[in-house]
Amino acid sequence: MIEQIKKNVEAKKGKKLKFKYNGARNQTEEFDGEIVDAYHYIFTIRTGDEIEMIKSFSYSDILTETLEIFD
Repeated sequence: MIEQIKKNVEAKKGKKLKFKYNGARNQTEEFDGEIVDAYHYIFTIRTGDEIEMIKSFSYSDILTETLEIFD
C-alpha cells in the first residue's frame, strides 16, 4: 500500500496541486503547492502562499487521510 502511495506522489512531483491537512482537534488547513522532493520515508511540499514555506509529510499521512491531495 505504501509503495503505491510513493509511486503516486512521485508521479505528481512538480505539478501544482491542492492539499488539505486534517490536524488535531478537527482543525483543517487547505493550501496550494507542489511536491518538490520525494524521499524514502517523507516527501516535501513547497507552498504557493504569500509566504513560501517547505512542509514535509510522511506517506502514512496519506494512508491515514491526515493529508489529502487534489489535482
